[in-house]
Amino acid sequence: MAQVLRPNTTGSTGSLFATDGKAHPLQDTLLAVTLVLGIMAFVTAMFDSLHLISSWAGLVGILTGAYGQFISETTRERFGLILGLGASAVGFFLGMAHGGLFGGLF
Repeated sequence: MAQVLRPNTTGSTGSLFATDGKAHPLQDTLLAVTLVLGIMAFVTAMFDSLHLISSWAGLVGILTGAYGQFISETTRERFGLILGLGASAVGFFLGMAHGGLFGGLF
């Protein structure tokens, strides 16, 4: 019965996405930027004429997401970064297929 008296050290809710109780401003900023760029790249990739936005937003989203994964500390951060990275990659690749980063200028 000793396990009943142990305090819960996994966070207040004990869920998979619980944080460690510390502030991570850089990681949270990278998470938000990656998600916004991923959504932008994914949505604009559906239109052929917006390939410049989708390819550049996807490329920057992939880079910020990769660095965010490198320095992330909690599962919540990693989960959001993977979602943003996936959307950024889809937007980047579709943007590249529709015209690329420079739109045929080079």
